[in-house]
Amino acid sequence: MTQDLLPVTRIPRTGLPAHAVVVGDPARAAAVAALLDGAEEVSYHREYRVFSGSWKGVPVVVASHGVGAPGAILLFQELADAGVRAFVRFGTAGAMKAGIGDGDLVIAEAAVRDDGVTHQLLPPEYPAVAAPEAVFALQRAAREAGAPHHRGIVWTRAAFQPGLLPLFSYEGAGLAAIEMELSALLVTASLRGLFAGGVLVVDGANADELVDEGGASVYDPHREVVAAGVERGAVVSLEALRLLAEEYEA
Repeated sequence: MTQDLLPVTRIPRTGLPAHAVVVGDPARAAAVAALLDGAEEVSYHREYRVFSGSWKGVPVVVASHGVGAPGAILLFQELADAGVRAFVRFGTAGAMKAGIGDGDLVIAEAAVRDDGVTHQLLPPEYPAVAAPEAVFALQRAAREAGAPHHRGIVWTRAAFQPGLLPLFSYEGAGLAAIEMELSALLVTASLRGLFAGGVLVVDGANADELVDEGGASVYDPHREVVAAGVERGAVVSLEALRLLAEEYEA
């Protein structure tokens, strides 16, 4: 019945697992869900494709949120309304620090709130921070998977394509990577007393370096090194959820 579904994502109001991996691409949601036992598609409305299943005995949700924080935050809010209490965002990002290579994982400790939506909800001084339990679980899962990984602050930026404004307004700040949705998740989780973290696969350099001298894009996330990182990241994300559920009591 209509009243049993949430209005934007069309997910059930009740009955979903309490732990979720959220990704941008609906196809990636399907690929991550394929790793689960007993995976079933729960719903698919707009960019919001949602699966449920279990990973090593822990019930989990895998859901896609599309590109950009304004749409993504609607999924985060409705998953929280439906009873999800722990989130891992699994996505891709551009590296912003030397020594972080293509296919490496970046585990976010916090995010710069340049997401285009949370500044309309809260003062800019409010932080976007990952739950320590999520950071520790992701780092442990990455280490046990043998996945090259780094910890640091990431920049959630609403604009993907370069423009007239310089990217390097945070030059020298030690940011690890740049992406588009994580700060909206971290803020949502903090406001609701939930657990959230993020792990990102590096698929290139920072956004202003993704064009050649003629202005044409040279960004190419469809390379084997990135695909291998995505495969590792999917396992790390799911294993981190298991650790959050079983060992960190999140």
